Amino acid sequence: MAMMPRLTAVLDRLDRHLPQTLETLKDFLRFPSIGTDPAHHADCRATAEWMKRHLEALGFTAALHDTTGQPVVLGELVQPGLPAAAPHVLFYGHYDVQPVDPLALWTHPPFAPTLVKGEDGRERLYARGAADDKGQLMTFLAAVAAWRAEGGILPFRLTVLIEGDEEGDSHHLERFVAAHAKTLKPDICFICDTGLWDDDTPLICTSLRGCIADEVTITGPRIDLHSGYYGGPAANPLHALSAALAALHDKNGRVTIPGFYDGIAKLTPRRRKELQALRFNTRKYLGDVGLKIPAGERGYTALEQIWLRPTAEVNGMTGGYTGEGSKTVLPSKASAKLTFRLVAGQNPALIRKNFRAFIKAQLPRDCTVTFDNQTHDNHAVLLSSDSPWIAAAARALKDEWGRKPVIGGEGGSIPVAGAFARHLKADSLLMGFSRASDAVHSPDEKYDVDCFHRGARSWARLIAALAEGVSS
Repeated sequence: MAMMPRLTAVLDRLDRHLPQTLETLKDFLRFPSIGTDPAHHADCRATAEWMKRHLEALGFTAALHDTTGQPVVLGELVQPGLPAAAPHVLFYGHYDVQPVDPLALWTHPPFAPTLVKGEDGRERLYARGAADDKGQLMTFLAAVAAWRAEGGILPFRLTVLIEGDEEGDSHHLERFVAAHAKTLKPDICFICDTGLWDDDTPLICTSLRGCIADEVTITGPRIDLHSGYYGGPAANPLHALSAALAALHDKNGRVTIPGFYDGIAKLTPRRRKELQALRFNTRKYLGDVGLKIPAGERGYTALEQIWLRPTAEVNGMTGGYTGEGSKTVLPSKASAKLTFRLVAGQNPALIRKNFRAFIKAQLPRDCTVTFDNQTHDNHAVLLSSDSPWIAAAARALKDEWGRKPVIGGEGGSIPVAGAFARHLKADSLLMGFSRASDAVHSPDEKYDVDCFHRGARSWARLIAALAEGVSS
C-alpha cells in the first residue's frame, strides 16, 4: 500500500535529523540517574527536570510530580482541533537506570555516551540506559516530534508518563497511578521497554508473566547444636527446608502447591502451532549458558514454559556454617528465597497463601516457620492477539522491517503493565527495539543506531496507521 504523503515527509525528516536526534539522546544519557542509589537522587531529579523541558519543547504541558520514590514526569500534548472522540494514548517510559558496577569492566564510560562503528559497519551507542530505557523511550518522542514538525496533529490525545523507579521499587509508581486513575483514563498504553525477536525481526509482546517473591525461615533448636551430641535425635532445619522445597515439584516438573494451576487457560493447538513455527532453538538457548538437557514442566517446550507457563523457583538457600573449613553443627535456622512467575488467570495473593500453607504442612512438629514477603503482588498481563491496536502495530512494523512481527510473550515482568491493567483498566501495547546483544543491566550497555532510527520510524508508521483509522 502506498504511503500517505504526510508519512513520507515524517520519515524523511527522521532520516535527515538523525544526527541531531542522537545528540539529544546523548544529553539524556549523560545523567547518572541510578534511582536505587540515594547518592544519585539529585541526579534523578535533574534528569526528570531535563525530560520536562524536553516535553515542553515538543509542545506538551508538563509537570514533575513527587512520589514516595523518584519524581514522575507527566506531559499532556496540546493539540487544538483534535476531535473529542479521538482515543487517548498513554505512553510510558522510565528514566532511571541500573547501577554500573563493576565499573572496571566497562570499555566506555557509562555516562559519557560513545558512538562506535563495529567491524560489521553497524554504529552502536554505548552508555548506561542506552537500551534500557532512555534510548527506547526516545524513539517514540522522536517520532512524535517529526510528526508534529511536518504540520500534522496526532490522531489521538497523548499523555506521556516517565518515571524514575522502574529498576527499583515499582510500587512507588503503582501508588501514583492508583491516585491519578481518574485523570489518566487511557484507551491504550504504549510501552517501549522490550526487544526484537531476533536481530532483524520485530516483536509485539502480548503477554507478561507476573511475579511474587517470598522468603521462608525454618527454626528448629533455639541455638546451633554439636552434631556429635544432637545429630539424629534433634530436628535439623536444613533437612526440613530441603525436604519441603523438594516437594514443591513432582517428577514431571509440575508444581504441587494445591490450586497452583487454577484459572490458567489451556494452551490451544493453534497457539502451539504458532509457537512451533517460530523454530525456537532450545539447544542453543541452553547451550549459551552451559546447559544441554531441557528441564521444567514436561509436555511443554522451552518457549511455552518461558512465555505461557508458571514456575516456582528457589533463588537461594542459607543455613548453618558456610565458611572455610568444617564446623560440625546442626543449625538453629535455615532460610530460602523463592520467586513464582505467574501467568494470566492466577491469583498472586492466593498463590502466596497456598504456598505458605504447603510449607507449614511439610514441617516436623519440632520446627516452626516464618515468612517474609519480598514483593507486592505483581499480576500477569495478557493482551488479545485480535486487538485492533496489535493489528495497527503489526502493519507498521512489517512496513518498516520488511517482515511480519512475531506475536509473542515475555518471560519476565514489567510491573507497570499490571498496574495499568488493574488501576486504569487499560491494555498495554508493548513493542521495543533492543537486541539481545545490548548488554542490558551489564557493563558496556549499548543501543544500535539502526534500532534507534528504525524504532522511531516504526512509531511514525503506527501513528500513520492510526490516522488512517486502522484502530477503529
